[in-house]
Amino acid sequence: MDALTFGTPRLARHLMAPSSQNKDILEIQLDRVLEELDVSQEQFIDLCILCGCDFCGRIAGVGPTTALKLMKEHGTIEEVVKHLEKKASKTIPDPYPFKEARELFKSMDVLTGEQLPELKWGNVDEEQLVKFLVGEKSFSEDRIRKTIGKLKAAHGRSTQGRLESFFGPVTVKPATKRKEPPTKGTAKAVKKGKLGAVGKKPK
Repeated sequence: MDALTFGTPRLARHLMAPSSQNKDILEIQLDRVLEELDVSQEQFIDLCILCGCDFCGRIAGVGPTTALKLMKEHGTIEEVVKHLEKKASKTIPDPYPFKEARELFKSMDVLTGEQLPELKWGNVDEEQLVKFLVGEKSFSEDRIRKTIGKLKAAHGRSTQGRLESFFGPVTVKPATKRKEPPTKGTAKAVKKGKLGAVGKKPK
C-alpha cells in the first residue's frame, strides 16, 4: 500500500492471490483516494506516517480514523504533533523522525533503466546484503535473514513459467451424442422381437 504514498497513480491488489481465496482484483486510483479523503498528496503522506510506516514509529492510540481527523483539523504532521504533545494521554515516540520519513516518500532514491548495471543471478552475499538493508536501511535483521533463506532455497530451481501456467491446463470433454427418446410403441416392439436394436423390422 505504501506505493500510493510514493505517488503511484494506480495500484492493483490481489493480482496474484491464490484462487482458493476467491479475491477479486482491486484497483485503487490515487487521484480518487485524495478526492474522497479530501487531502492533498503532501497531507496524504503525513497521514500515512501518522498511521505508521517503515521509517517512523507509531503514536499509540492514533489509528487511520483519528489520523485523518487530526490531519483535517491541523493540516500538517508538525501541527498534529504539537497538538498531541499537549495531551497527557498521547506519547510521541522518541525519536520520531517524521520529517526524514516524509522526505523519503517525496524524494525516493530511484535509478532509471539506463543507470542500472547488467544484472546477473548469482550466489547471495548474505553478510553484504544484511549490512546494506539492516545497517543502512534499518530493516529487521530477522526478516532479512529469513528472506535470504528463501532466496537460497529458490536458487537453482526452474525458471519462471509462462502466464498460462498460473491457470492450469484446459481440458475439453468430448461431445456426447444425445439419445433420442423412442417413438410411441417402439420399446414394446423391441421387447417382443418385432423390431431390431436400431428400430427397424428384422427381415
